[in-house]
Amino acid sequence: MTTHQRTLRIATRGRGTQEITDAVNAVLRDSGVTTGLCHVFVQHTSCSLTITENADPDVRRDLETVMSRLAPDGDPAYRHDLEGPDDMAAHVRAVLTDTSLTVPVGDARLRLGTWQGIYLWEHRMQGATRSVVVTVMG
Repeated sequence: MTTHQRTLRIATRGRGTQEITDAVNAVLRDSGVTTGLCHVFVQHTSCSLTITENADPDVRRDLETVMSRLAPDGDPAYRHDLEGPDDMAAHVRAVLTDTSLTVPVGDARLRLGTWQGIYLWEHRMQGATRSVVVTVMG
């Protein structure tokens, strides 16, 4: 079995999704793995990863709308607000989504569906540099 790992540094633009499929594919290509698994993990507690539609950006905007209803900024019930009104909301959003994803690899490519992409979902209002660990095994 071959294992290949790389940490990607992704600069986000603030709250919202940013497609990282191409960056993950680059790690897969470098690994030489043709069949196996690709695991993606974000090393932070205020952003997350998701696989969602990559064709219509309205899907991602609507997901953001739903998330703002589930975890609103500045809720007076939050006790943790050291870094501002979006601090605890960002943590809740990350818990409600995923910090890691596993995608099958076949024929030396990610076996994503036709309209699927891998996204880093920034939950803070300000941009940040995020570390994403990609591990390919096969």
